[in-house]
Amino acid sequence: MPVAPARKAGTWKLAYADFLTALMAFFLLLWLVSGVSQEGRAEIANYFHPRNDATQGAAAEAGPSEADRLFSALSRNPALIAAESSIVLTKEADGVRLDLVDTAERPLFDRASGRLTEAGLDLTRETGTALAGLEGALTIEGHTDAFPSLVDHYSNWELSADRANEARRVLETAGITPERIRAVTGLADTRPLVPGQPHLPVNRRVSILVHIEG
Repeated sequence: MPVAPARKAGTWKLAYADFLTALMAFFLLLWLVSGVSQEGRAEIANYFHPRNDATQGAAAEAGPSEADRLFSALSRNPALIAAESSIVLTKEADGVRLDLVDTAERPLFDRASGRLTEAGLDLTRETGTALAGLEGALTIEGHTDAFPSLVDHYSNWELSADRANEARRVLETAGITPERIRAVTGLADTRPLVPGQPHLPVNRRVSILVHIEG
């Protein structure tokens, strides 16, 4: 006849004793830590989680990003500073955008035309000269306000594309090599400079995005 194995009656007592020992150690640790200063706690934490000095050093040495350096260089350019409200600089995730905008004091384009005014030519040349000394591919965008075109069969799409190409030609005469031009596009009135205000004159503009490679 099979015989059931004998149960070890003392096993649960050993487990219970281990539990009580661990519980006492836990409360003892809490009591000890409660009397330690903030600096002491930090040292204890560092002992169990040592800092990776190499990683921290690399982060400290990283410094400004490439976009930060490019933005800083353009912000300090004397010709662009002199342009004042005619140029808007914006730092973006993949580079820096320069918006050459139309103002009452300094119109960028002839009315309802892709032809740059004398002031617009000067501004675009100055921008090209500033960018020629820097690196980065360029995307050139032409924009319009939301008023319909005054010319039959010539929509704001054609107008904005002509403005972008006119700016490209002038930029190339100022020292921008054709190889740096990534794209030239017309966006009509689909991306106003001031959201919700598509009819403002500043929307008649050329945007130049200087891409950060990498």
